[in-house]
Amino acid sequence: MGNDKTNMIIAVALSLAVLLGWNYFVSAPQVERQRQEQAAKEQAARAQAAKDGPAASPREGGPAAPLPGTLPGAPAGSPALAASRADALARSPRVRIDTPALAGSVALKGGRIDDVLLKNYHETVDNSSPRIELLSPIGSANPYYAEFGWVGQGAGPLPNGDTLWTAESDALTPQKPLVLTWDNGAGLTFRRTISVDDKFMFTVADAVENKGGAPVTLYSYGLVSRWGKPHTQGYYVLHEGMIGVLGDQGLQEFTYDKMAKENPLGAPGTRGHSWAGVSGGFLGITDKYWAATTIPDQKTPYTGSFTERDEGATKVYQASSLGEAKQLAPGASISSEQHLFAGAKEVGAIDGYEKSLGIKRFDLLIDWGWFYFITKPMFKALDFFYRLFGNFGVSILVVTFLLKLLFLPIANRSYVSMAKMKAVQPEMTAIRERYADDKVKQQQAMMELYKKEKINPVAGCWPVLVQIPVFFALYKVLFVTIEMRHAPFFGWIRDLAAPDPTSLFNLFGLLPFTPPDLLHLGIWPLIMGVTMFVQMKMNPAPPDPVQAQVFTFMPIIFTFMLGSFPAGLVIYWAWNNTLSVIQQYVIMRRNGVKVELWDNLRSTFSRPKAAKAKS
Repeated sequence: MGNDKTNMIIAVALSLAVLLGWNYFVSAPQVERQRQEQAAKEQAARAQAAKDGPAASPREGGPAAPLPGTLPGAPAGSPALAASRADALARSPRVRIDTPALAGSVALKGGRIDDVLLKNYHETVDNSSPRIELLSPIGSANPYYAEFGWVGQGAGPLPNGDTLWTAESDALTPQKPLVLTWDNGAGLTFRRTISVDDKFMFTVADAVENKGGAPVTLYSYGLVSRWGKPHTQGYYVLHEGMIGVLGDQGLQEFTYDKMAKENPLGAPGTRGHSWAGVSGGFLGITDKYWAATTIPDQKTPYTGSFTERDEGATKVYQASSLGEAKQLAPGASISSEQHLFAGAKEVGAIDGYEKSLGIKRFDLLIDWGWFYFITKPMFKALDFFYRLFGNFGVSILVVTFLLKLLFLPIANRSYVSMAKMKAVQPEMTAIRERYADDKVKQQQAMMELYKKEKINPVAGCWPVLVQIPVFFALYKVLFVTIEMRHAPFFGWIRDLAAPDPTSLFNLFGLLPFTPPDLLHLGIWPLIMGVTMFVQMKMNPAPPDPVQAQVFTFMPIIFTFMLGSFPAGLVIYWAWNNTLSVIQQYVIMRRNGVKVELWDNLRSTFSRPKAAKAKS
């Protein structure tokens, strides 16, 4: 028992050391080096711009490129708050969006995609509850929208948030694109074609024709803008906020709090970070289950930026991409095509878009975490069995059993070694007594005994060490994948991603009150606690009374700890404990070692009576 638990502590410590060591010595220095290189590039670019003067251009003879953080995204000043979301929508003529997955509308004023509802997702497990509102217009309580267009100089008026576009159709569906047109009255005609698939991907194709007599230079842009800091889960294992993969710069994640600490960028009152000359990837804003991202052309260089600016008392967060300069000669036309993902972060849909559209590392929109190489295969396995059985809870049971089979050789060697250690326990006790005053000789004698009996004293930590990343990977899958959201098991478990809704302290719903979170102790956490208690009683109690008391209370502590964990994770742990008890029992019997379970249980529950009799 003592060796087993000591090994567990060693395993946990080793795992933490590996994770922290990797982050400190490898991951953090790489990120810092990338930031320093990017900062050096930006400083050099600013110095060159100052040297060349305000009319400098990346192309000879052209106007200066707009600075990151100065792109459109909102009218000047904070807009008046509408009485309701419906009133905010009514401020602009609109063309409705109708797909199997989405409902909403496109604003003709500004040409924004700012009204998106997810048809197949509701706020609670009750299908009559409101649908998820992802994007909302300016004037609503929480504006959140996507915008595309052009910026430049010498082109006359350009489309902005106040531009009123003309629509050539009355709806946007997977079968019917929406075509918008606008003439700036100075020789430029703008045409925007918005199409959408049957899931969550919009395609925005912008074209400009120059009917004037002078050439102009334009830059295409795309952005996602969110007004006000949203409510976040606040978990370390989950990223919420700005997210993007920016070419060779790789995955970039900025929380809302981190944005407030960034350096000034672009317009006054704006903070952020930018990456110039990158190709491929995406930029956007992510929640736990939903996201809105702009996806530039994957083969054309662009400047990506994350910014936070002050709009009165409101913080405005923006992820934007700015394309390279395009020369538009008289009588000619230019075009730009970008994409917008606005929807649920379904694994199949995300992976499909990455493959079909060639979006660089689009799968990282889902926060798979450090154990990506375990977490995503874990989801794939769970999803495979879900498609067979139609229940993610059953899938968790099956995958846990298969993992047990996969690691059976390691576990068998571990349990065999533990069984041998139990068999030589009397000899170990004799060595401790013989060399009680000489720890060096005691240790040497122990090592001779291990060598003679072919015992590996640290073998017991391997099952625990293997289980830690698997446990964490399953936790991530349950916590971050939308497929687990509102996924039922059997009976009272209607959402595997939420804690067990029952509680011992209101007699599982018989008493009419809700216990505080600290006392939230459902049926499945109690089952898990019992299985952990039985597993610990498979081994003899440690000789140290203090250590014995600690191990006695450990199942109780873990039961309360897991009371607030997702039910699917608790079910996994209870089932894994049960399989471990069966496996250990069989191996101990096969090796001729006495199973201590029944004696330990008898002594545990008879101890109070014995103490009372003695008293």
